[in-house]
Amino acid sequence: MISQLSWKIGGQQGEGVESTDRIFSTALNRLGYYLYGYRHFSSRIKGGHTNNKIRISTEPLRAISDDLDILVAFDQESIDLNAPELRPGGVIVADAKFNPTIPEGLDARLFAVPITAMAEELGTSLMKNMVASGASWGLLGLPLDVFNKAVEEEFGRKGAVVVEKNVEAVKRGAEYVLEQAGGPIDAFRLDEADGQQKLFMIGNEAIGLGCIAAGCRLMAAYPITPASEIMEYLIKHLPKVGGTVVQTEDEIAAVTMAIGANYAGVRSMTASAGPGLSLMVEAIGLAGMTETPLVIVNTQRGGPSTGLPTKQEQSDLNAMIYGTHGEIPKVVIAPASIEDCFYDTIEAFNIAEAYQVPVILMTDLQLSLGKQSCEILDYDKIIIDRGKLVREHEPLEAGQLFKRYALTEDGVSPRSIPGDLHGLHHVTGVEHDEQGRPSESALNRKQMMDKRLGKLEGLRIREAVRSDAPHEHADLLIIDMSSLGGTIDEARIRLDQDGIKTNHATIRQIHPFPSEQLEPLLHRADRVLVVENNATAQLADQIKLHAGHADKIRSLLKYDGNPFLPVDVYHACKELN
Repeated sequence: MISQLSWKIGGQQGEGVESTDRIFSTALNRLGYYLYGYRHFSSRIKGGHTNNKIRISTEPLRAISDDLDILVAFDQESIDLNAPELRPGGVIVADAKFNPTIPEGLDARLFAVPITAMAEELGTSLMKNMVASGASWGLLGLPLDVFNKAVEEEFGRKGAVVVEKNVEAVKRGAEYVLEQAGGPIDAFRLDEADGQQKLFMIGNEAIGLGCIAAGCRLMAAYPITPASEIMEYLIKHLPKVGGTVVQTEDEIAAVTMAIGANYAGVRSMTASAGPGLSLMVEAIGLAGMTETPLVIVNTQRGGPSTGLPTKQEQSDLNAMIYGTHGEIPKVVIAPASIEDCFYDTIEAFNIAEAYQVPVILMTDLQLSLGKQSCEILDYDKIIIDRGKLVREHEPLEAGQLFKRYALTEDGVSPRSIPGDLHGLHHVTGVEHDEQGRPSESALNRKQMMDKRLGKLEGLRIREAVRSDAPHEHADLLIIDMSSLGGTIDEARIRLDQDGIKTNHATIRQIHPFPSEQLEPLLHRADRVLVVENNATAQLADQIKLHAGHADKIRSLLKYDGNPFLPVDVYHACKELN
């Protein structure tokens, strides 16, 4: 019996890889296993190699595995590309239709299953994904009734006949491969899970749920990978609470619509990726100048330009921090888990209103689209803070306007919304006085700039720096952001076995930078390794700028479109020691 196993399915985009993975992982989730998935897909609707990898465990996990136990291949390309990941004794389940072969010298068993032929016997080749799923399920020796329930949920809306045929496809796939293998493979028998079903979602879905829980009632957005699932989730669920999703003609319209709705008092947001963020830059400056709350989700992908739209990267950091002309206060938050995606979204709305600033929620493709198990969310933790939104105002003197931009000790002014009695004020993107009237006074300009730029002093989100620092003095401090924490923690287990003492810090508040929380950890380490998915060490530069210790800091960079594996981090750390 084993505590974890890694399974991957590969084929051409559009031939059922995604649905096979979805049903397979749903059934495993019902048994109570922890899951962590990664999608490798092409930037096209149909055609091009794609694969989905699922890691299955009886314990929580937050990283894809270095190796692979079972590969399901719909074509030879899937074997050629992915078979090298197989550990010794691994298994390939391949469609006999293409006469599969395995690379010379590979220590793996090949089961050629007539996947397409079986599906066609049942009426359509589309059911080959169910035949393949059944073959995988059979090798694991797991109960078919659980899998069949997942099939019923997937196809129930199409009628009983379709469900019955798909259930039969699963059965035939399982029976065929079990006959070839002589029964379930003992080396792949998983320990029994706890039976407790976990939440199983992608980061984008957790963000969408967080938007609803935060009281967001308008999303304006333009579809773009890897952000589109946030809009798709909210299209389904936001109307249930009286909200609306508007698909705009472009990202400029989306962000300005969100600004307008926030100005009118409705919690609103938009979501995009790097190219969309570039188009929003001028409007972000407008939100900063007019002190209008704004939440933007930026799901990073490979850039620049169209770049690698379906691949992993973390290269928008500088754009999010510095991406406006002039100077405005801005907050950049980086969730590091599915749970963070939910809770940080709520916090982003609270910060946007409490400080009247743009807040960018920064994820990456792996966190946005990688489907993972997560603990049940605690709705009792939800707090809604609308800041200095004032609905009842003192009467104004004749000829006076409401001091929307009043100079205050904390830099945050009282806020009214259109229609409020005695809340009338002027709003403009040019510099203005306390009542919003345009002003070019040098004194007023300095006062307003100081007011805006000073309002974020001392702002720290929940766990601005998330640390696991068991050593008072470490050989190595490893620093990361966003989706990389679980990968680093797995590498640290091996490093600990090698006698290398490591501490770990995940930066979750990117801007303003929490230097006072990170600096003690830097001081307690001989060397520092910053791990990030970009070519120019953008996070490392922020650390050097704000917290110092540049002489200790080294970078581990990966920008080929693939996520880090635990082994990548392990070898880099070994080289430093």
